[in-house]
Amino acid sequence: MKLLFFGTPKIAVPFLQACAARHEVLAAVTKPDSPSGRGLDLAPSPVKAAAAALGIRSIEPQTPSVVAAELTGLGADLAVVVAYGKILKPDVLAATKHGFMNVHFSLLPKYRGAAPIAWSLIRGETRTGVSLFWLDEGMDTGPVQLRREAPIGPDEDAPALAERLTAMGVEAMIAALADVGAGKIIREAQSGDASLAPKLTRKDAAITFDQPAVDIHNRVRGLRGGPRAYFERGGSVTVLKTALDSSAPTGESRAEGVPGAVVRVERNHGVLVQCRLGRLWLVEVQPEGKKQIPAADFVNGLRLKPGDLLITS
Repeated sequence: MKLLFFGTPKIAVPFLQACAARHEVLAAVTKPDSPSGRGLDLAPSPVKAAAAALGIRSIEPQTPSVVAAELTGLGADLAVVVAYGKILKPDVLAATKHGFMNVHFSLLPKYRGAAPIAWSLIRGETRTGVSLFWLDEGMDTGPVQLRREAPIGPDEDAPALAERLTAMGVEAMIAALADVGAGKIIREAQSGDASLAPKLTRKDAAITFDQPAVDIHNRVRGLRGGPRAYFERGGSVTVLKTALDSSAPTGESRAEGVPGAVVRVERNHGVLVQCRLGRLWLVEVQPEGKKQIPAADFVNGLRLKPGDLLITS
């Protein structure tokens, strides 16, 4: 088939490569070059760079609608969309024969929006997947062509889950495109309870210990790909890895101290911190302006002892 490809970040690149290996990609539509690095020099998006390596033309409109007529003139059978990052209006969605198929990293209608992988982890989901659906004017509301489901590991973080879902999504996209090429077009309406996965901000990344330990653990692993979870202690301290306390049920409130108090420090394990419900091991942290270090080294450097508060106002 003749395809258009819409995408911008690194996660979209394997999908472009798979499309190019099996179909004719007429153009890759991506966001314009943006400032990058210390010098803030303009740099191409990962999709633009990958398209160049494949000999595929890139189109970089500020607003997709300005190139709607040009896209229509290309005569594509289908467009594939993976993390493009801009809303596509009806004039663009009408530019191909069959429509626009979007690859989304959740089991729709759950986690519609920009950050489905992160929010599925933050909310403690145990299963997720990939949905290939047909774009309409809504926010991830269109009918589904194909789904693939996968479990989520209890300690799996966002980068690891994204890697697994990318591999699964590429295989699902290849199968879906083969079906469409054979005339098997499915437009199954989404059903079930919908939820949103909006873009994450620095505010979403702030943690306190006046929360259940499991909720903090889920937020840390969900935000591992950024913006990373942090607390304040003489500056921002990024929390990179945590572990639940296996010595007691997660929901059990312990009496060793108030939320945020150090329970104990083990050099080879981390820092056990009291939470509102349960206790949590801090394993790896990164103080502001410094390198990543074991949490035990960070706490020992502050000379904190059991009962002392990790967060101070």
